[in-house]
Amino acid sequence: MRVTHLSLGDFRNYGAAELPLAVGPNLLIGRNGQGKTNLVEAIAYFATLRSHRVTGDAALIRSGHESAVARMRVRAGEREVLLDLQINQGRANKAQVNRNSVRPRELTRWFSAVAFAPEDLIIVRGEPSGRRRFLDDALLARHPIASGALTDYERVVRQRTSLLKSARARGSAALSTLSVWDDQLVEYGVQIMLARRELVRDLSGPLQDRYRSLVGSDHSPALSMSESVADAIDAAHVSRETFDTHAAASVSRETLATQFRKALSAVQSREFERGVTLVGPHRDDLLLSLNHLPVKGYASHGESWSFALSLKLALAELLRSESTAGDPVIILDDVFAELDASRRASLMAAVSDYEQVIVTAAVEGDVPNDVEWNRMRISAGTVTPMTGASDESADTSERAE
Repeated sequence: MRVTHLSLGDFRNYGAAELPLAVGPNLLIGRNGQGKTNLVEAIAYFATLRSHRVTGDAALIRSGHESAVARMRVRAGEREVLLDLQINQGRANKAQVNRNSVRPRELTRWFSAVAFAPEDLIIVRGEPSGRRRFLDDALLARHPIASGALTDYERVVRQRTSLLKSARARGSAALSTLSVWDDQLVEYGVQIMLARRELVRDLSGPLQDRYRSLVGSDHSPALSMSESVADAIDAAHVSRETFDTHAAASVSRETLATQFRKALSAVQSREFERGVTLVGPHRDDLLLSLNHLPVKGYASHGESWSFALSLKLALAELLRSESTAGDPVIILDDVFAELDASRRASLMAAVSDYEQVIVTAAVEGDVPNDVEWNRMRISAGTVTPMTGASDESADTSERAE
């Protein structure tokens, strides 16, 4: 799979932009603040329907405008598809596939990408919400149909939490419909939990392989889940040391649903007191370890970078092994500047056989020079192909977008 062309209108700093892309490695080069990251942000948005930089869509729309438009041609084998997206201020977004109107979430069925940016360090160093976001974006990439369960689950949590808050003010009589929301919370929550368990299980092997190839040694990187359902039931408590990813992924839906209901019963009084839904996938965490120690708080800066990169590369490998549409597009946004020469070479070697790789850099000297790049110069929101010898005139003092 590859992107052949991206068109933007009123997206971020672009009034209009046309970006042709080639098979193989593509390099977007330019000083900071010129719009490199905005281009790859638009491409990655088609895969997840959200930005890797901000939580809402408003920042994607050019200042003073009501909407932004992104149009992308994608080729998978001999088939080409045109994807259109209109991001609107204060109203629902709109989407098209080959000029036919569809729900925006349908776009994720047609395009797959794995992006890595400095912001992704939040996966290993940040709060659980960042790791949950990684899990859910990975689920969408692996099973686009999961968007329905994720959306429905978020809706149920909002409604159920609103009911709990109302009950604090009006008394327990307001909880007469709580069982209805409990049923839906369990239904959608179990789907998400099982899909996450399978994902963690299937990423574990590729993560170890990618980390070893990137770093040159085996530091035993590992993944497991910390689940609020299990934590709410003493008899079924799952700790970091005892969680078996293979066994957890094979638990039946019925068994997990029963555990979920027991957990809801166990925390019922606390939920009523606090007006908060206390158990479910929205309270879970992905546990990351290196040499049997938590990455957060123990790993060095370099180890944290390597772990986060390896996790994204593991996801790309998993998607590639399962897809009939070809490789996911690999996006590396301002990554090479943070790596030493050895890890730059290892990273490029790890992605070199993907059908398309898109790299951004402020300084061309930061990327491997033994690669036949399709180069684009980005300057003040203008995209210019670079057909001559490599141009290293970018200000070397400015490396971050």
